[in-house]
Amino acid sequence: MDHERIALSAVSPRAVEIIAELDCVLRRETLVDDRLRELVKIRVSQLNGCAYFLGRRSAELLRLGDTQERLHQLAGWRDSRLFSATERAALALAEAMTRLRPEGVSEEEYGEAERLLGPYNLGNLIMTISLCNALDRMCLAARLHPPS
Repeated sequence: MDHERIALSAVSPRAVEIIAELDCVLRRETLVDDRLRELVKIRVSQLNGCAYFLGRRSAELLRLGDTQERLHQLAGWRDSRLFSATERAALALAEAMTRLRPEGVSEEEYGEAERLLGPYNLGNLIMTISLCNALDRMCLAARLHPPS
């Protein structure tokens, strides 16, 4: 296993503190459904290959009362019957933002998420996905590993 490259909190403790604070703010003010937020964050971490956050976010989803079966089917959500239309729209947006194409998020992906989530929840979802991607990428670049 590769060693941790850099302790970001030692290099810039204030920046790490602000990022953690932003995460807390988004948790307090974000989506009506905490489980939806965690589903989206797990999907982003799956796409990014970030083991550090996959473990943490999966544990949080289960703590919130979601099922192991849904967690197992999350990577194949498009073929699963376990996810609602709202969850599907949020997951599609998360995938589009994580695997951002040169033309950005399509009108169809954005429009469906906006229709099902409304502007407040959509705005918070966009910020949550963006922060999740940033955190995953920091962990991957710094080679943070999940606790053993």
